Amino acid sequence: MRRGHTPYQQFGRRLHDIRLRLQESLPEVSGAVELDSDVLARYERGEDRPSEDVLLLLINHFAIKDEEADELWELAGYTSENHNHHEEAANLPTLMMVPMDNRVIYTDTAHVVINNYGVIMNFMQNGANNQPMAVARVGMSLEHAKSVLEVLATTIAQAESVKTPKQLPESSKSLPKNKKQQF
Repeated sequence: MRRGHTPYQQFGRRLHDIRLRLQESLPEVSGAVELDSDVLARYERGEDRPSEDVLLLLINHFAIKDEEADELWELAGYTSENHNHHEEAANLPTLMMVPMDNRVIYTDTAHVVINNYGVIMNFMQNGANNQPMAVARVGMSLEHAKSVLEVLATTIAQAESVKTPKQLPESSKSLPKNKKQQF
């Protein structure tokens, strides 16, 4: 994208004003809607617009009333026709089947965000040009995060403790040198 090109400047300014009015930081909002802080910052600068799903998450997170929500939809370039259809679809129950994936993913970096809703951990690997790329995102309550921390500490301590193998005690009776032991 060209530098200084902000096609959604009014939308971004409005989104920024709403966040400031509610006294929330970028990391708090991005954690609540599970969005990267840099992406949210691009939205607020007007460089890009969120997908309809993400915009709906932002509207719900900020508890924006209908009139202001309609204005946000329009500023983001979505027609009221698409918006109403999306609202109807959002009210329908969703069932999603995700196949189980038992592969182990190793990470280079972890980014942790804590807010009123709990803890979100973003596990990342270095991608192209050493840019961090999220490979897994895990959310949990603060209580569960504390228990995970405790289990990790205990498990790591056990793994790091050096255990010497048990040896048989020395025999008090030694066999005479000239007598051979048969097995």
